Amino acid sequence: MVEKKKKKEREEAGIHVDLGLGGIFKGLSGIIESVSKLGSEFEDIDTTKTGEIKGLGDKIRGHYGFTVRTMGGGKVKVEPFGNIRKTEKGPVVEEVREPMVDIFDEKDEFKVIAELPGVAEDKINVELKDDTLTLSAEGKLRKYHKEIHITARIKPESMTKSFKNGILEVTFTKA
Repeated sequence: MVEKKKKKEREEAGIHVDLGLGGIFKGLSGIIESVSKLGSEFEDIDTTKTGEIKGLGDKIRGHYGFTVRTMGGGKVKVEPFGNIRKTEKGPVVEEVREPMVDIFDEKDEFKVIAELPGVAEDKINVELKDDTLTLSAEGKLRKYHKEIHITARIKPESMTKSFKNGILEVTFTKA
């Protein structure tokens, strides 16, 4: 009964999910568009989808997800992560994935927190050039890369890093 109610709510919200392998990417695109419309009501919708992408071989694995944030003024920001990219020729699975990242622009600090599971601390590279922070890491089974635009005025020399249990935290003092 609860599942029927959730399905009806999704249909009324304009979310249509095709669980077939060919429909996974269409479904993800539709979900992202619908999430932008739903804003804060999104928390009640289950967006977990799994499937197999045929023709990739056994060495490449697809990983895709997105985070939804409500910004000031009620704006909704949807940020994808993973290693599946939409191109003109269709979805492409890349070897390097984009980690899930949270950015905190606080009163005295600018903080970036990235999830890098399966990576050792000595395999993480953090580089700041102008207003772009580049994170890259390589583990036995995973490679990560993400460029982050720093929106605050920071003191580059104040950068501190910590890494524990797959979570990288990079902090800057504001100028």
